[in-house]
Amino acid sequence: MSDLLGGAALLVVSAAAAASILLPAGRLRSAAMLFAVVCFPVLILADQWNSAQISDLRDDPARLVALAVAAVAAAAVLAAAFRRWPASLPLAIVLALPFRIPLHAGGDTANLLVPLYLVIGGGVLATAARTLGRPSPVTGPAGQAAVWLPRVLAGVVVLYALQSLYSPDLSKSIQNVCFFLVPFSLAYALLRDVDWDRRLLTAVLLVVAVEAVAFVIVGSVEYVTESLFWNDQVIRSNDFHTYFRVNSIFWDPNIYGRYLALAIVIVMSALLWARERRIQALLATLVAILWLGLVPTFSQSSFAALLGGLAVLAALRWSVRWTAAAVAVAAVAGAIAVIFIGGSSSLNPSRLNVDTGGRANLVSGGAELFARRPVWGYGAGSFPAAYREHIATRKAPVSVSHTEPVTVAAEQGVIGLAAYAALIICALWTMGAGLFASRAESAGQFVGRAAVLATFVALLVHTMAYAGFYEDPITWVLLAVGASLAGSAVREPA
Repeated sequence: MSDLLGGAALLVVSAAAAASILLPAGRLRSAAMLFAVVCFPVLILADQWNSAQISDLRDDPARLVALAVAAVAAAAVLAAAFRRWPASLPLAIVLALPFRIPLHAGGDTANLLVPLYLVIGGGVLATAARTLGRPSPVTGPAGQAAVWLPRVLAGVVVLYALQSLYSPDLSKSIQNVCFFLVPFSLAYALLRDVDWDRRLLTAVLLVVAVEAVAFVIVGSVEYVTESLFWNDQVIRSNDFHTYFRVNSIFWDPNIYGRYLALAIVIVMSALLWARERRIQALLATLVAILWLGLVPTFSQSSFAALLGGLAVLAALRWSVRWTAAAVAVAAVAGAIAVIFIGGSSSLNPSRLNVDTGGRANLVSGGAELFARRPVWGYGAGSFPAAYREHIATRKAPVSVSHTEPVTVAAEQGVIGLAAYAALIICALWTMGAGLFASRAESAGQFVGRAAVLATFVALLVHTMAYAGFYEDPITWVLLAVGASLAGSAVREPA
């Protein structure tokens, strides 16, 4: 597929995703969602048609057709279930978030969020069947914060597509848009209008808890047997370390650690406002189990994310002032400890790069790329290609800088940084509006909003050391739930 045709198709499908975010529930949004859910797999298939990953499917049309029919059938079955039981859609999305399926083709393997894509497809079909041919419903006021969040989010999607047009690696940009931004935009649209009442929030907590415990069991088996299910890179690194890192069903120990850290924050949100001692004991036990699962990941970014989320909960539950003071003291103490333990060599750039697994060089290289093109950057999705061409002394595999603002700065310049910052500010404004002032003792909506805010902050902290802000579906789910809860708080104040 030519770059001109690929760029045009990328703009069209991104515009449909943005329309899905912006339009109110009704026929127009359902049409935009249907168009996007059909087009993004077609676009990624066309882009990768001549690649090694697709060569096996290209040479076996019967297999390709069979896979397409199976996907459509699975989405149709899910759509029927979602129409019959509407509450099952948000639960299915939450359930599918962690699972990536390894697909082998052309001698290579890609780990894709296939279960989540099928659930989103089923949700879009169910929504279309329910709304097409019917007048759009009239929606009530949602508050300024909840109104601006979808506008900024849609702007981020369109801007990313526009800045893909001058990227040196348009194929990488298409992959990012089709695997992440478009389907996650549809997930946001599906979840935004859900009525997140106490029963549904409790069900989500139960799903997250059961999944997280199951993952901890898998990780514990890995730790005891000192054997991993997959990821040869981590397996090899364990052979050279004095400690053994586990990744459970996840590809990367840091992603596994991120999931457990976010799960702990969610459970702690319920624990801090629980009133019954039996529930408190159950939640405290659950936190202990998840913590035991987090430790053998040895993911420093996940520990930092957990502390960030817990700090937000402490500020909401007790005192903003004392929490801020405690965070400042902990930060200073941590810096002193690092310098003391590492000595003067810990400040050496070469030593720092070794201690951070090469991330220091990626960050400095990303900063250099930003300095070369500060306004518009090298193009969305361009970091690997731009880094290898302009910074790297050898052709090492590079994906991102592992620090989200650095990646955005190098790829999208000040323009992209402004959109990224606007999205974060608007999201925090939406999720936190009125929370610190009310400090309600309700175990319902307030606790749900507190959990969303604290989990989002934890995710932000993790992306400062491991990136993956736009590429993590949890980000988009939190944005949708936060916007929905903020809107319902305006319509039905406690």
